Amino acid sequence: MPEFRQPAEASPGTVYLVGAGPGDPDLLTLRAHDLLLRSDLVLFDNLTSSDIVAFAPQGAERRYVGKKRAEHAFTQAEINALMIAAARKGKVVVRLKGGDPYVFGRGGEEAQELVRAGVPFEVVPGVTSALGAAAYAGMPLTHRDYTQSVTMLTGHDVDQIDWKSMAGRQTLVVFMGLTSIAEIARRLQHAGRDPGTPAAAVRWVTRGDQEVVTSTLAELPSAVRREGLRPPALVVIGEIVRLRDEIDWFAKLPLRGQSVAVTRAAAQAAPFCQKLRRLGAEVHPIPVIEFEDPEDWGPVDRAICSLPSYDWLVFTSVNGVDRFVARLDASSRDLRDLPRKICAIGPATADRVRSLHVAVTMVPNDFVAESVVEAFRSRDLHGARMLLPRAQEARDVLPVQLAAMGVQVDVVAVYRTVPPPGSRALARAIWESDNPPDWVTATSSSTVRHLASMVPADRLRRSRVASIGPVTSGAARELGLTVSVEASTFTTDGLVQALCAHSAANNVLR
Repeated sequence: MPEFRQPAEASPGTVYLVGAGPGDPDLLTLRAHDLLLRSDLVLFDNLTSSDIVAFAPQGAERRYVGKKRAEHAFTQAEINALMIAAARKGKVVVRLKGGDPYVFGRGGEEAQELVRAGVPFEVVPGVTSALGAAAYAGMPLTHRDYTQSVTMLTGHDVDQIDWKSMAGRQTLVVFMGLTSIAEIARRLQHAGRDPGTPAAAVRWVTRGDQEVVTSTLAELPSAVRREGLRPPALVVIGEIVRLRDEIDWFAKLPLRGQSVAVTRAAAQAAPFCQKLRRLGAEVHPIPVIEFEDPEDWGPVDRAICSLPSYDWLVFTSVNGVDRFVARLDASSRDLRDLPRKICAIGPATADRVRSLHVAVTMVPNDFVAESVVEAFRSRDLHGARMLLPRAQEARDVLPVQLAAMGVQVDVVAVYRTVPPPGSRALARAIWESDNPPDWVTATSSSTVRHLASMVPADRLRRSRVASIGPVTSGAARELGLTVSVEASTFTTDGLVQALCAHSAANNVLR
């Protein structure tokens, strides 16, 4: 197997013309992802997913320079000037474009301007939306039984196209052609193309909210109007459109056509979001919490000094493990000083402890505090000392009930949850829109409470709540929310399974 090579470093004072792909963040290239992580300035357009822009580091400047048909945030000359000026200041500039920079992305024009200015640049290809539509809408652009050639063209200016030549091509892919589809169809038919030729319009290619309208060349304009399809969309004309019913795998995914708000902290949300996208959902990451140090490290530091005196160490979350171990590493003690018996709530927490090459004594069957108490009842714990590092806002069920069993429990806060900057505005904008999410996933009591403090309850009720477990469900109900789905296994994987089961049971239309 060939050895994987790390991408080359990003060079200061260089402009990178980067293809962001058609929409799905997982289709971003490794080189594009690496450059975004190293960027100082990201200039992105209207077709670029916000999830992709978010890969830029927190200190990077992110500037929208999109150009829609009737609205230009910046002229092309202004965009060129921004790139050149930033590069001359020694910045790593990522010019992020939907699809591929050299396929109707004006990347060639920008490259020419950079050459004239003497600014070094690199071009990073992306998956163009034509290939995205082929893969995610069941229309292979080539097929031995249907078509041996593909022609890509822009519908932005129909007077610049030789329609007589286009009428004889096997497969046509029209970029930026939705607003002029009626004129395009008329000209192709006038030039001799069969009015009954299969045709399709695809909006938001590869995303969870992808929409596809199929018809014939003659009827596609009226079908687009009837369905209310709006730009951005791609038009495909040719016999390969007939294959959609047979091989459109994306439409058959269990969460296809459903939108899901993910409220986890940004640092933890990516794997969960990816699983939902892979199942066809449109995902709205809304990090309503982030983790900060406790208000006082004193209790933690005193507990670390006394580690050998504890019989048990109980971890209730991955965050608790990470924060406690980080503080331990900064002290004069180390992992060898941990108590011999360790309890971890949940498989993810247990795996994180084991990744430190530390044995886990107990993992309760259910991942809630009440199950921990039940698991301990069979043991003689009278007079035992336990250390419980956890969130500052956590419930008191566990320490109170353990204390009732004769255990001396020292509870220390190793982190606290706070709302991230901008989360309130983001959450309110999403639930004030015409199309709020179908689902809001509740992965902890704290995420539910923080979200409810940001969005009025009557707005939140426009979405159904999918809860990770009974404790979180209880917090949601206390806030006046109805829980429609509850995971039977209290993990994000269990929550995904519960959503899929609900979709199948209720025969959700996609």
